[in-house]
This record gives sequence, C-alpha cells and structure tokens, in this order.
Amino acid sequence: MISRRAEEMTPFLVMDVLERARAMEREGIDVVHLEVGEPDFDLPTPVCEAVKRALVEGHTHYTHSLGDPQLREAIAEHYNERYGVTVEPDQIVVCSGTSPAMMLVFSALLEAGDEVILSDPGYACYPNFIRFAGGVSVPVPVSEADGFQLSAEAIADRISDRTKAVVINSPSNPTGIVLSAGRMRAIADLGVRVISDEIYHGLVYDGKEHSILEFKDDAIVLNGFSKLYAMTGLRLGYLIAPQKFIRPIQKMQQNLFICANSVVQRAGIAALQKTAEDVARMRRTYGERRRFMIRRLRELGFGIATEPTGAFYVFVNARHLSSDSYSLAFDILEKAHVGVTPGVDFGANGEGYLRFSYASSLERINEGLARLERYLEERK
Repeated sequence: MISRRAEEMTPFLVMDVLERARAMEREGIDVVHLEVGEPDFDLPTPVCEAVKRALVEGHTHYTHSLGDPQLREAIAEHYNERYGVTVEPDQIVVCSGTSPAMMLVFSALLEAGDEVILSDPGYACYPNFIRFAGGVSVPVPVSEADGFQLSAEAIADRISDRTKAVVINSPSNPTGIVLSAGRMRAIADLGVRVISDEIYHGLVYDGKEHSILEFKDDAIVLNGFSKLYAMTGLRLGYLIAPQKFIRPIQKMQQNLFICANSVVQRAGIAALQKTAEDVARMRRTYGERRRFMIRRLRELGFGIATEPTGAFYVFVNARHLSSDSYSLAFDILEKAHVGVTPGVDFGANGEGYLRFSYASSLERINEGLARLERYLEERK
C-alpha cells in the first residue's frame, strides 16, 4: 500500500504543462515557454569561476551541517546591508534549495493538526509541505480588486488556538505583487509567528521590497539563490530562524541531507559578493520584459487590475475565456504552442486566471504573445 501522505500530495500543475510541452518539442514542435519561473540567463561569471575554483582547491567534502561558515557570514552581512537588520551566522541553515528549507521549517514548527495561514492564490507547493508535516493549511482569499494584497484583518479572522504561523511571500508567486511596508508591519503585529518567503527579493521594478525581519525579529525567513542569481540548477537556499529552532533543524538536516553541496556553497559566496553588475543587468532586462508583457496582455483583452512590480510573473484574469484554467492552459499549449500556467495551480481563488512568466527572452515573449493573439482570433 502507498502511504496516504504520498497519495494526498497534489501535482504541481505547471510541471504537467511543462512536461507536455517537452514531449511536443521531442516531436519537433516549437513551444514558447511562458509557464516556468526559471531565469533564462546563464550563470554570472563570478559564480562560474567560483565553482571551478572550488573544484580545483578541493572544496568537495562535507561542510558544517548548518552550512559553510563563510557563506553564513556572507548571508548575515547581506541582510544587514540590505535591510539594516542584525542576523547572526548561527541563525542561518544552508540547504540544497529553498524547498528543503521549507520542509525543515514546517517539520520543526508543526504538530498534527496545527494550522498555517496563507494567501489564496499563493505558491502551489506550500499546502503540500504543510500537509506532509502534519499541518493544515488555512487559505485567506486575496482579490484582484485589492491588488492581491494579504491583509492583517483577513488573517486575524482566521487565527485559532491551533494557528502556528502565517506564510507571506513578497514579491509573490504567482501574482508578482509586493506587500507594502504598512501591511507587513500590521501582519507582524498580530502576535502570530510569520514565515516570510523572500526568494524573489532583489527582483522589484517599482518601489522596494521589505524583509519581515525589519518588523519582527523572531520571524522565520526562507530565501535562496535560484531566482535573483539565475542559479536554479545549482540548488542552494537557506533559512533564517530564531536561535531556539536552529538545533532541532540542524538535527533534521544532519539526518535527512547531511549538508548542502560544498562546491555550490562556495558559488553562493561569490553570488552575494561579486555579482552586483550582473544582477543589475538582469533586473533591467526583466523590467523591460515586464512592461512589454503587461501592455501586450492588456491589448489581448486580459484583465490586469494591478500591475505586478516584482518577481517575473503576470497573473491575468482570463474568466472571459473560461472558468476552467487547467483546460484553457492545455488548449493554448496544444493549439498555439505556448506554455502558460493555470491559475488553479495556486489555489481555488486562482481559478479563472493564468500566470505568464517573463523569464524568457523578449523575442520569445513577443513570439508567444503573437501566437496567443492568433489563437484568440480563431476562438471568436
């Protein structure tokens, strides 16, 4: 028998789209990928050089289970310089990506039946991590009319004696929305532990993102190197937590993962310290793509009540086309050869929406939206 825990895990629908798209490509069909949130940039040169140097210098053995001390110091310095907050290196656990960090955090925090409040729509994998750790997700619908902003008032209405945490993600996947400082402060003041997924920090094109640690020093932060530094395949992430969580998390890390990849951790140091110009160039390019995609999607009739200002996603209202976003996404893929993500992947409140990623080149985005325009004309 297969465990109920495994059977109940829902699929990551964007991967269903991607895998069908890959199968079509093997048949010789050209597919424009606007579904996947993966930077199309190559690794920054300093990161590549750090990987080569780490291999030559023999940094190929186990590191400390919490992470290379030099990398943890660099992360602490980064948070101090960027947000003006004090983070000690021994509050940081380096992981093989941010997903293992999530698993460690929820496992350390939750007993069976404990509740975690999170936005709907929100990142598709949060509920599965919470359920796998024995917890229960409590979704808070966020609306297009309110700019998909999670509010303290809505969270407060769902707090119970089983509430262990609230998860925030700013900039957000799938909406690209950046939480205002006022909203973050109000959430921090609720008296509930906050888990802040900050993986898209640095990818903001209007205004400024804030770390939850600016407002709540006992919060838990999730972050990593995949998005800002185009290091998806290198699998490097980390968590920042109050000191009392570190030893329990360390014990799980030792048993489940031992440590993160030693070579990649050296690359992480270079990413933090030597890639400012690369990051600025990528951010400028994303900004150009964002403006182009928003304009073209509006021309095509999709609703965008509030322009996204972070990450690399545009979450559009497609209810005028279909109330079944899964079927719509696959119809677009099969007929227009454009991959997009169904909004239902991100929660019940995302149904009727589609997520477009501008992590592809401007040329491919232009081609994909031109194909989508022809598809829409043929539907009339």
